[in-house]
Amino acid sequence: MSDTRERDDRFGPGTYLTPEEAKEFHKIFVSSFLLFTAIAIIAHVLAWMWRPWLPGEAGYGASAMIDTGHALASVALTLFS
Repeated sequence: MSDTRERDDRFGPGTYLTPEEAKEFHKIFVSSFLLFTAIAIIAHVLAWMWRPWLPGEAGYGASAMIDTGHALASVALTLFS
């Protein structure tokens, strides 16, 4: 049984990508994923610094919020002065 369709080097059924195109797409996908993951980790660390997910003995009371505000203000002053 002979195949009358034109054969090419497309990668897999229905992908319409050559192996070179698949490698390029994979490289872009992996680098984008790593960038997204790095941004997410930084955001989670900053959120933890702002308000820890597990409160201490004092809880999330007003004094804890004031202490956090003072800490953030001192960091901001050292960064921008």
